[in-house]
Amino acid sequence: MKQSTAIRVAASVIFLGITLGAFGAHLLDGRLEETGRFDTWETAALYHLIHGFALFVIAISGKKMLGFRWFLAGIILFSGSLYTLALSDIGKLGAIAPFGGVSFLIGWARWIFHPTTEQTEE
Repeated sequence: MKQSTAIRVAASVIFLGITLGAFGAHLLDGRLEETGRFDTWETAALYHLIHGFALFVIAISGKKMLGFRWFLAGIILFSGSLYTLALSDIGKLGAIAPFGGVSFLIGWARWIFHPTTEQTEE
């Protein structure tokens, strides 16, 4: 992935995380309180933003895109399943979140074990 594309993806992910966080806090607060899923939404937004920031750091670092795709998959699986769970209150959706959590862990492990890899095109 080109660096410019990665920066755009990361910025879009962060933009979406901020938007969804605000949406949940201001427009869905009644629904989320009613279903008892406000904390679920907050957790989804927090992990979304933390890992969106990690995507941005990877994109601008000048290093190989280590972990980028793992973090992106984690955001989709973990935060995506929690957002959907919070809106639908379908408890089975919580079973998807651990796959996103594992994706996050793999992304972080890539940084731990390959911290100085030079930038290459993937």
